[in-house]
Amino acid sequence: MNAIKYLLALALLLSAGLIWAKGKTKVAPVNKEAPVDIVVNRSPTCTCCGKWVEHLQSNNFKVKDIVTDDVQAIKDKHGVSKELASCHTALVNGYIVEGHVPAADIKKMLKAKQPADIIGITVSQMPSGTPGMEMGGRKDPYQVLSFDKNNKQQVFSDYPAE
Repeated sequence: MNAIKYLLALALLLSAGLIWAKGKTKVAPVNKEAPVDIVVNRSPTCTCCGKWVEHLQSNNFKVKDIVTDDVQAIKDKHGVSKELASCHTALVNGYIVEGHVPAADIKKMLKAKQPADIIGITVSQMPSGTPGMEMGGRKDPYQVLSFDKNNKQQVFSDYPAE
């Protein structure tokens, strides 16, 4: 009977996130980052956009998912040129995120706020291997570009072919 009580107590401790190590109880690490609010505008017919939303959610973003038949109006309103455009447009903390940008790059932009004059970042077109555009093992090389209100662009991150 004592063994059962011991196992139940151990299971309770483990389920509470506690770990017994060398005679001391330690709390399991917790993600200290607060979730990042982001608004994603996407077409109802685009499945890759939904997969990108899932990528954001699994990387601690709290997504407001707006499905619209007129994503182009959002792009026009926020100054996303045709050459920078992709299939969805997101807004986060005053920045534009266009296309299949990895969550890590969004966080990098929000943390660094560099270059200071950018209004957003983009992965134009829809390269295979970007978040939401996984195609088995195929990964096209691509770049995440930053852009300013005058459409001046520079490389923010570079992802070579694997």
